Amino acid sequence: MNIDEIISQAEIDLQGIYHELDEIEYKNTKKVIDAFKENKISEMHLNGTTGYGYGDAGREAIENIFAKVFHGEDAIVRSQFISGTQTISTCLFGILRPGDLVLSINGKPYDTLDEVIGIEDNPSSLKAWGINYEHVELRDGKLDIPAIVDRVSKNDIKLIIAQRSRGYLYRDAFTMEELEEAFDAIRGANNSAYIMVDNCYGEFTDVREPLEVGADLIVGSLIKNPGAGIAKTGGYIVGKKELIDLISDRYSAPGLGKEGGASFNHNREILQGFFMAPHTVNQALKTAVFSAYCLEKLGFEASPRYDAKRSDIVQMIKFNDPDKLIKYCQGIQAMSPVDSHVKPMPWDMPGYTDKVVMASGAFTAGSSIEISCDGPIRPPYVAYQQGGLTFQSGKLAVINAIKAVMNS
Repeated sequence: MNIDEIISQAEIDLQGIYHELDEIEYKNTKKVIDAFKENKISEMHLNGTTGYGYGDAGREAIENIFAKVFHGEDAIVRSQFISGTQTISTCLFGILRPGDLVLSINGKPYDTLDEVIGIEDNPSSLKAWGINYEHVELRDGKLDIPAIVDRVSKNDIKLIIAQRSRGYLYRDAFTMEELEEAFDAIRGANNSAYIMVDNCYGEFTDVREPLEVGADLIVGSLIKNPGAGIAKTGGYIVGKKELIDLISDRYSAPGLGKEGGASFNHNREILQGFFMAPHTVNQALKTAVFSAYCLEKLGFEASPRYDAKRSDIVQMIKFNDPDKLIKYCQGIQAMSPVDSHVKPMPWDMPGYTDKVVMASGAFTAGSSIEISCDGPIRPPYVAYQQGGLTFQSGKLAVINAIKAVMNS
């Protein structure tokens, strides 16, 4: 079949998968609406505050809603967080003290945490403060539960971290079932360590979230799934109240906690974005399924495969060719609503050790829930595609990117 025939056949073959994704959206939408109703959201909650931001009813309602939907005791949801990396860093420095040990159970975390941890030298890193770090390597792309249990059984670990999505690793995102199995094993071997999950890219892709399967804390970015392309910036932290209290003092200052923090005009965007998030995530998942189907039919290796269970919005395509990777990203950019005339090229992006090519023609700069695609210029030259505010716009971008690769 040629490209156009594959595209036509996709609409027939993928209807069953699309229906399953619609069911997930329905259940998650109900959770969100129930939380809005419970908090009696009204016009006053949509308005913001200035100055110190004390008594911000909208901000407090937002944090109650996030805690309710994600099954946490408390939450910090703030536009002052500039990225998922900052929310993670705030958690690490809030919880850990000199001499403590943090363990990553999925190998080395995402590249932007290298300097936070001290894998790469930085005078402000955890390592510089005398906080120790170790990780347990994956085995065949999966959590190595026997090795994890062996390590945590020594009972010398303060915090265990897991990254739900894949980062720039060629592996599947961890499903709730996989995380539950690992967390149950950890609890059986060591009941004193806290468990934190980097939930970026994973929110609303399943009907359960990590706090429901044994995690103590989850973190993420509002310019990914939970902001639905409406929130312009920000991040969230949800989990046990004792941890939120510690992290709040790191977010602001000891003694100030989370009582202050002006929301300006962001409450409306955060609330509307969270309301729309289950639907927008559904659109992104459909875009990913469609791209995987078409590229597999054309002979490329896609992960996850089009019919696989998904736990994040990321679609990986292995090109084994730097030029094809770059062409695919350029094809996505050329069909984006913003900066479609711009041709992305590899560059030295802050926080990364390799040059990165990044297509992101988004209304919000860097928003990964909007159609985007990027990848480090290193073998096997994998494209990491995310998002799609609407399935039809995502589909158009994918078709354009595929044709850019096939016609190169």
